[in-house]
Amino acid sequence: MDCRIGWTVVVSVISSAAMLSDVEAQTRGVIELFTSQGCSSCPPADQLLGRLAEEPAIVAMSLPIDYWDYLGWKDTLASPENTARQRSYARARGDMVYTPQVVVNGKTPVPGANEQAIIQALADTRGDASILMVPVELALTGEELAVTIPAGSSSVDAQIWVCGLSSSMPVTIERGENRGHTLTYYNVIRHRLKIGDWTGAAVNLRVPTADFVDKTVDRVAVIVQAGTLDNPGPVLGAAIEPVRAMQAHTSR
Repeated sequence: MDCRIGWTVVVSVISSAAMLSDVEAQTRGVIELFTSQGCSSCPPADQLLGRLAEEPAIVAMSLPIDYWDYLGWKDTLASPENTARQRSYARARGDMVYTPQVVVNGKTPVPGANEQAIIQALADTRGDASILMVPVELALTGEELAVTIPAGSSSVDAQIWVCGLSSSMPVTIERGENRGHTLTYYNVIRHRLKIGDWTGAAVNLRVPTADFVDKTVDRVAVIVQAGTLDNPGPVLGAAIEPVRAMQAHTSR
């Protein structure tokens, strides 16, 4: 997964009210599931993430990790970048990594198959005024993704990421703890790119879709997150859209 930055950030004056047309039902939760094809405890978490991904106000993403590969089955969707992200979260919080593990809104770790714990974490983190306090609007125009973020009420230090996702990826596992099973993974991150920084000023970004869309990608998520890649903080804003739905919307 690439982390290049190469796009021009155009700073403009945009009121928050003008941004709320398509994001009135604003995202209330970002769920990152760290999972592995080699982990026998992970399939229930993968199925739960698939159900959560159907909720329009939730950005749910699978981040397959590679440290279970030693059991004899190399996870076909895993990447070292996902493993590094999970470990960065643990360092930032001063705790540990495990699978399946969910991180809610960039802040709270919970067991990945515990639906009640995830729901409680969503409620708890939404009580923090810094969580998801900025709306993010997405639109696909031609071969570019337009990302619009309004001005905030104060200065912040955050990064803007675009994630190309595959909404459903079935995998037949031949070895390891899950051998003989065909499991489906949902909203799997296939590409993750940093596209800019958000300091509190309103921004318009235009990102070439070729940088995050391939034949496996049919959804796109954009995450505005405090901190850095090595020291991630709370999620300040997020949006997710099917690629085809954005194309249909912008072609009217």
